[in-house]
Amino acid sequence: MWLVNLLGLGLVALIAWWFWGQRAPETAISKEEAVTIKVAGGVYTPSVIHARVGQPLTLNFIREDQAPCAEVVIFEGLDLSLDLPLNETVSQRITPPETGTYPFACQMQMYRGQLIVT
Repeated sequence: MWLVNLLGLGLVALIAWWFWGQRAPETAISKEEAVTIKVAGGVYTPSVIHARVGQPLTLNFIREDQAPCAEVVIFEGLDLSLDLPLNETVSQRITPPETGTYPFACQMQMYRGQLIVT
């Protein structure tokens, strides 16, 4: 009985680490007018994007992950939400209105990233 409980706790810890564990984020500094963000393996790559205030930027999302959570990306503070069909590129041109950090995530907050505007 104790072995079953121990295995169950190990499985719970593995699941928590997979979805919420610390991963080194890949960063994109937007010197270009466009950044391509791959949605696969439970993460956005890159998950941190640096941009300049007032400079237009095109975000190109390519969703390769079949998980239902990956279907939508929501940007806090920008009033922006995008549907991401599987294996298609979805482009959105934005002009960051002010400096700050704008988190983006799926609707369940399992996929997370941030747009840092300076």
